[in-house]
Amino acid sequence: MTPRARVAASEATLHDPVHAGTPGIRDASGIEPAQTSPHKGKTGLRRIRNALFYSVDGFAAALRNEDAFRQEVLLALILTPIALCAPVSAVGKAMMVASVLLVLVVELLNSAIEAVTDRVSLEDHVLAKQAKDMGSAAVLLSLITVPVVWLIVFFG
Repeated sequence: MTPRARVAASEATLHDPVHAGTPGIRDASGIEPAQTSPHKGKTGLRRIRNALFYSVDGFAAALRNEDAFRQEVLLALILTPIALCAPVSAVGKAMMVASVLLVLVVELLNSAIEAVTDRVSLEDHVLAKQAKDMGSAAVLLSLITVPVVWLIVFFG
């Protein structure tokens, strides 16, 4: 390919939407554009609606696929009414409920870490084990938080 043909080909890719955001392809200013996700760019109510449905899908996937999450949801369904009926201040009730909900949040994040790690590779790897173990440790700390907060609220 002649130098003139190479220039013409590279200029054609500058205006080609298929190559927009592709690494190594520069825009007319000569600057390589940042890569963007095709899922980004939605705004307003559509973005909020999509986020809600993605969240519901994630919650459903965790309930369907994660035994630990189902057990922790059961724990939350038992402990939340107890916290709300407890003879403590509103702030105490809020802290008790928040500590229980924290367990669910951390478990969801741990499950996400595990899913991504398994998606990348199912082979044993020291970094995959480390990531999964750290997620598990985070869940353990959130579980320890529940009785600690409850004891502090009840007994000062």
